[in-house]
Amino acid sequence: MADPDRLATLVGALSGVTVVCWLMGSATGSPGVHGARLETLMAHLVDTPVRGFVYEAAGTVERQLLAEGVAIVGSASDRWRIPTAIVRTPPSAHQEWLADMAEAVERLLR
Repeated sequence: MADPDRLATLVGALSGVTVVCWLMGSATGSPGVHGARLETLMAHLVDTPVRGFVYEAAGTVERQLLAEGVAIVGSASDRWRIPTAIVRTPPSAHQEWLADMAEAVERLLR
């Protein structure tokens, strides 16, 4: 099982992945998944088959952490030309969230 606090467990699982969905908007107890861990993961994606990244920018964690994550994803997209999507729909609005997530993945696959 992959553990976002231990990136080595994630990177090996990316060999057959085209789009990564980082659904950590309600991940409490691991602020690094919106900061240093996220930044390191984005750098590692350059050397994988991953061709798109969806970031969940809504949830129950502090807004500042989500804003930091949005900035990291945007910077990585600019630097390494990784196509990204930011989904700001709160997961509590499940049907809308699900539709927006699916649309983000589909857009990145096109």
